[in-house]
Amino acid sequence: MNGWIILDKPVGLGSTQAVGAVKRVCREAGLGKVKVGHGGTLDPLASGVLPIALGEATKLCGRMLDASKVYEFTIAFGTETAGLDAEGEVVATSDVRPTLAAVETVLPRFTGPIEQVPPAFSAIKVGGRRAYDLARKGEAVEMKARAVTVFSLEPLPFRGGVGVGAGEIAQGPLAHPAATSQQAGKSRCPSPEGEGLEEITLTAHVSKGTYIRSLARDIAHALGTVGHVAMLRRTKAGPFDLSHAISLDKLNAFGQGAAQSDVILPLEAGLVDIPALDLSPEAAGAIRQGRVWTGVGTHDGLYWGRDAENRPVALIEALAGTLKVVRGFNL
Repeated sequence: MNGWIILDKPVGLGSTQAVGAVKRVCREAGLGKVKVGHGGTLDPLASGVLPIALGEATKLCGRMLDASKVYEFTIAFGTETAGLDAEGEVVATSDVRPTLAAVETVLPRFTGPIEQVPPAFSAIKVGGRRAYDLARKGEAVEMKARAVTVFSLEPLPFRGGVGVGAGEIAQGPLAHPAATSQQAGKSRCPSPEGEGLEEITLTAHVSKGTYIRSLARDIAHALGTVGHVAMLRRTKAGPFDLSHAISLDKLNAFGQGAAQSDVILPLEAGLVDIPALDLSPEAAGAIRQGRVWTGVGTHDGLYWGRDAENRPVALIEALAGTLKVVRGFNL
């Protein structure tokens, strides 16, 4: 049992709970005890792509944590909360509402390499303790700025005064509350020509370590107002996007006998952003034993080696015709 389950995580479910649900479903499906891990925490208030690794695929969780992510998020202007999200205590208010033109003017400031101060309500350790534990106790938490990269940042297209995004088309029990209000035509967003935006939905492609809540806060401050994240949806994590994701209902159906192929992607699905290298039987045998293999005519770089049956053997680094194991797979 080696591969990936890409869950379209609903709002209200924590990443650890999602991993527990996968373990339970695997037991129900008769797979016994399966090693499970996730490829990047997603807050309970967020929805979207949560890669969950099974078996040998858990060896790739570190790569998935380092991968870039794409999010859609709604900034609600006028109130800033302690957690910078929809559930925190209000700590600041403003009557200023920016225009769409003003938003588009400031977004380039937050594109490219930037520095941001993470939220106090985050899992970052301060003095050996989680920042959110200190913040919940009312202790002052001094968060240091960190360097991150925002590869792209732009508003989602408007349609009838509504920012159209992946959240809008979510259906059934996984539909985000913000998406439901959009579908019902109850969004507080005026048309792009309006004078003031109560909220706006943006899409951002960001590097590891980027906090969308901090990005929303800083954008609002740059606009002369305050704001918080009212909706957050991850649409891509590394090589996985919403087209790979399944609902909780479909996950649970696997435990009741649904086909494994409908739920679990192969291990190599997490390696599509790395070139494959075909290994001879001799080279594959040596790599499986962790030995260095020489005399290979290929460019320097990172590869995933596969044997004659297209099975992943290892992540390997090629340097001057020599292959070294980075991470072996016991398949």
